[in-house]
Amino acid sequence: MTAAIIGVGMTRFGRDLEHQLPELAFKAIDEALRDAGVSKEDIGFIAFGNVGGWSGEFFPLPIVCEYAGLNPRGGMRVEAACASGSAALAAACMAVESGYADIALAVGAERMNELASTPAIVELLGRGGNFFWEFEMLGLTFPAYYALFARAYMDEYGATEEDLAKIAVKNHYYGSMNPKAQFQKKITIEDVLNSRYVAWPLKLYDCSPITDGAAAAVVASERIASRLTDTPIWVKSQGIATAPANLTMRRDLLSIESVVEAARQAYRKARIEDPVKSLDLALVHDCFTIAEIIAYEDLGFARRGGGYLLAREEQTYIGGLIPVNTDGGLKAKGHPIAASGLAMIYEAVKQLRQEVDRGRQAPIKHGQALIHNVGGTGHFAYVTILSLEKP
Repeated sequence: MTAAIIGVGMTRFGRDLEHQLPELAFKAIDEALRDAGVSKEDIGFIAFGNVGGWSGEFFPLPIVCEYAGLNPRGGMRVEAACASGSAALAAACMAVESGYADIALAVGAERMNELASTPAIVELLGRGGNFFWEFEMLGLTFPAYYALFARAYMDEYGATEEDLAKIAVKNHYYGSMNPKAQFQKKITIEDVLNSRYVAWPLKLYDCSPITDGAAAAVVASERIASRLTDTPIWVKSQGIATAPANLTMRRDLLSIESVVEAARQAYRKARIEDPVKSLDLALVHDCFTIAEIIAYEDLGFARRGGGYLLAREEQTYIGGLIPVNTDGGLKAKGHPIAASGLAMIYEAVKQLRQEVDRGRQAPIKHGQALIHNVGGTGHFAYVTILSLEKP
């Protein structure tokens, strides 16, 4: 049995000091239900992605269900670091594919600016690496982790800081056209290069921001999806993998092995041999600009050492080899941790339905989109293929 997405919703991402976590989640849930044409009474299961630690609710799912009027439906909180949104989608799909529910709801929400300052949030996220050996002993934070990746990549392949900056410029370009993005302003290469260093060689404009927001998807079983909408978006495949938290246990810093494995699974299940020739667009996890370049290679869009050339030659704009991050990516759209994966799902669904504003609507020829969502430094990896055609 195959699951289909029949509705999506998303809040405007950014710094939100007005709405509490349940309110943010409800705004995304309400939009998704209206988009699907179903009511809260139709929902049989809720998967709620949330990392928390920076907001007041310690057990957020019951509070969200109460506020959204979803009791007494069954549900669970799902956590896979920054991939929690994709994990919530996986749990919702499992619920309908197993027959537990005809319709399930996947939600991801974070209010990162509620209790903690920027240094405190950076520390909390740093604890998500290998706590004892890398955070306590070495003091690594996530900008530092990805700076190590960037330095290793630049040394090995000859990429430059300008190549990294190309990713930021592209994603801000598309973010400027996305009304739900945190940053809706175009930037230049000079803006990126002149921004202050956060962890050399990564600068301020190489890093995704701290964000509040929520996103949701309504998932229906194969039996009823086509009855509820003329445009079900089928979850054709989802690859899931993990990797060691300790970087010393990795083969190298030039690839994220969990992404390679998750992509292999997703392509095999979707019967994709050449992703560039099979996909209309990709939404990738650009928590830092180097992450997007490495993703190009791990996902098979470019050969090893060729990812930065896609950026340099602007081949991941619409009209190029494969459009990537047409919503602005985490870099410009924002990165409210557990909501990010479902925000990518939101964009992919809207793109496949051709409901995106003209300036950032990708041509839909194959009817397939890819979502690449990474938790931590590759601790978790989810690669999802959505399709207009039923598998």
